[in-house]
Amino acid sequence: MKDGDIIQIAHLVSSLDDAMEHYYHVCHIGPWDVYTYGPHNIKNSLYRGKPAEHIYKIAVCWVNGVQMELMQPISGYSIYDEYIEKHGYGLHHMKLYFKDCREAIAEYEKRGYQVVQSGNIGDDVFYYLDTEERFQGAVIELGNAGAIPEPESRYPA
Repeated sequence: MKDGDIIQIAHLVSSLDDAMEHYYHVCHIGPWDVYTYGPHNIKNSLYRGKPAEHIYKIAVCWVNGVQMELMQPISGYSIYDEYIEKHGYGLHHMKLYFKDCREAIAEYEKRGYQVVQSGNIGDDVFYYLDTEERFQGAVIELGNAGAIPEPESRYPA
């Protein structure tokens, strides 16, 4: 990977189980690794500068070198909920790889894009930027593609 590569495309869904099943049976995308994230396993989790309390489930798989991510908010409030209120469910963000995310964040801040949500999952760091308005609905996430813990389950089992 090189800095700036697209490494993930994410879709907000109302039902993770239904979305995994649909993508798998209709588009042959999968198998899916399933995780639940929240304050119990995200370190340094911040939403708009304050400790984040939201919980969400995700499912991920790889398609031609790009990770497809399905996300279902469970509780609390985050940029995912903000997005659903404005646009409904659907494509939410693309994640760009950067070896040094701090350096990348500084460059994006110079361009007028602030971090609105961030955290660490295992060795993986993620930073969502406030790009939704200027990118016409698209959110940009920066990350280092670090190792994460094993999934809770897999679909299909």
